Amino acid sequence: MNEVSIKVNIAGRAYPLTVEKSEEPLIRKAEQQIEESIKMFQQNYAVKDKLDLLAMAALQVASRKQAPAETIVEKVVETVVERVEVPVAIDLTPDLLSLENLLDSYLD
Repeated sequence: MNEVSIKVNIAGRAYPLTVEKSEEPLIRKAEQQIEESIKMFQQNYAVKDKLDLLAMAALQVASRKQAPAETIVEKVVETVVERVEVPVAIDLTPDLLSLENLLDSYLD
């Protein structure tokens, strides 16, 4: 395997990823598209929550149906969700499952 460790910066936070060297340009492109989408949503809508912005951006990027988008977006979103600090009283499982189903419907 030819894996490399990289850091992806999304919504002002750095996320370490280990990817195949050949995937790095695709990951960087996804990072750029997600960041552009987040900025567009911040400018055009009254959404302030970073997780909401990320979910909206991921949905937009995934809906473009780029060949490797599903794998790339899943990897980035999983890494972000693992690191997001959520108050214990909030159960995001239904929301995350709903988002996953919505993304799946766009990618099928």
